[in-house]
Amino acid sequence: MPLDPTVAEVTDRIVARSRDSRTRYLDRMARAADEGPRRAHLTCGNQAHAYAAMEDKAALATGQAPNLGIVTAYNDMLSAHQPFERFPALIRDAARAAGATAQVAGGVPAMCDGVTQGQVGMELSLFSRDVIALATGVALSHNTFDAAVYLGVCDKIVPGLVIAAATFGYIPAVFLPAGPMTSGLPNDEKARVRQQFAAGEVGRDRLMEAEMASYHGPGTCTFYGTANSNQMLMEFMGLHLPGASFINPGTPLRDALTVAGAERALAITALGNDYRPAAQVLDEKAFVNGIVGLMATGGSTNLIIHLPAMARAAGIHLDLQDFSDLSAVTPLMAKVYPNGLADVNHFHAAGGLGYMIGELLEAGLLHPDTQTVAGEGLSHYTREPVLENGRVAWRDGAGETQNDKILRPARDPFQKTGGLADLQGNLGRGVMKVSAVAPERHVIEAPCRIFHDQAAVKAAFKAGAFTGDTVVVVRFQGPKANGMPELHSLTPLLAVLQDRGFKVALVTDGRMSGASGKVPSAIHVCPEAADGGPLARLRDGDVVRVDATAGTLDAVGVDLDQRTPAEADLSDNGHGVGRELFAVFRQNVGLAAEGAGVVV
Repeated sequence: MPLDPTVAEVTDRIVARSRDSRTRYLDRMARAADEGPRRAHLTCGNQAHAYAAMEDKAALATGQAPNLGIVTAYNDMLSAHQPFERFPALIRDAARAAGATAQVAGGVPAMCDGVTQGQVGMELSLFSRDVIALATGVALSHNTFDAAVYLGVCDKIVPGLVIAAATFGYIPAVFLPAGPMTSGLPNDEKARVRQQFAAGEVGRDRLMEAEMASYHGPGTCTFYGTANSNQMLMEFMGLHLPGASFINPGTPLRDALTVAGAERALAITALGNDYRPAAQVLDEKAFVNGIVGLMATGGSTNLIIHLPAMARAAGIHLDLQDFSDLSAVTPLMAKVYPNGLADVNHFHAAGGLGYMIGELLEAGLLHPDTQTVAGEGLSHYTREPVLENGRVAWRDGAGETQNDKILRPARDPFQKTGGLADLQGNLGRGVMKVSAVAPERHVIEAPCRIFHDQAAVKAAFKAGAFTGDTVVVVRFQGPKANGMPELHSLTPLLAVLQDRGFKVALVTDGRMSGASGKVPSAIHVCPEAADGGPLARLRDGDVVRVDATAGTLDAVGVDLDQRTPAEADLSDNGHGVGRELFAVFRQNVGLAAEGAGVVV
């Protein structure tokens, strides 16, 4: 199938926009690769320190067999990362069986946004991505590894690891996921109980019961938020083994995929005949494929921040217009909560990513000729893994959807366009995830109520202050102001107002969760209020129009340039729960539209 003209055009302009930086990046990677195996440049003393605790000292010292570096985001507080406790042993055994070696190069932090949602700790969440990239840099700086495997799943963790993988792009990178937890309480029932609690209709005991029944075991949360959007992205971009994303933890197939991932990483080093460095996998076409996947699945808005940061680490520059244009030609093929009632286990059973990739390739909406860790071309990712005699084999995936209420063909999608609207106007530039928002709510025009933190919104709600159509503006929530926390804890109360018949929208320079749902939300607005952006000039009662159809975000009938920007007391943002340590991040962070990066 010929490549869609818009996909081709967007790719061409990304290539043109990135030509100089991408050329410099690839030159650096080529020079590093030309130096040969990293261990060859260590002294005997250097090497003795690196191998002192290893059983396989002889294999390491000769330098003839590859050494695999494991970068792990394991902790047993995150349900999604708890399964990684067992992975290093599986990887070491797989390496030893292949005549190679493997070492845990280092660990990186992994925080759970579900724990910090609505809490002060959420102000560290976005910056943890850069910390993860830095920590991975320290881990791999020992220069003893021929390839790396990355153990990470959740929100900021995979983007931080990808930034590091691009930085060490002269060695191969294979990402090994842990898989989603088994299905528990349906997500729509959990959301219903949250709204009942926000409205005072049920007590905390009922809320706690619902939450524990939903988040109930090892693995990724089963809704289609940032964590599962990350897993989708790794397949569309060719950094997973095919079909690896949504196999449950603790199963024989999951373990076999972990072993196969280690074997594949060892097979594609510069010491063999199929060298596939990360720099060649992470090219412009791969990022375009990732964006198409995000739109086709109705994925997390957080990736609209992370993808530009990841791309920049590989010398590639993405713009919000790229997302918008690709969204306009990409069909929304999946209905997974919060865009529907199904969870990711149901999505996987219906045909999952393999079916979706096959459909999008057939429609000409994906680049088929990308390099991947599995081999040349994205067609590898239309296949699904199965167990044969205890090992992974791949077979043809589902040729048709197994449930068209969850997953539909590209020619007959749920919507003809993807899940994103790029908004621009006199209030700045932001984005809206529209895949879960009813069409009649794509345009909201109403007087605004202005708040400087989410606690004030909750207090106003409890006081019964919202009595009509309202655009809730929560400003001074950008990366420079306080680290750009997610404001997902506002979703239940705004949904209550919406269900009461009011027209409601949220406008903020902060973020929403990857699980953001039915309330229209213009987010990531920049320039942010702390930078004197237009949001700082709004006043209570100004009429604000949020129009996802026309792609506009405006204060109506107001000359904002004639107003002095409001200022907020941000002094409390600088201390408590570790915020003191991140002052340098807040002072040096970039624009949200460019990835809100500190290290790239």
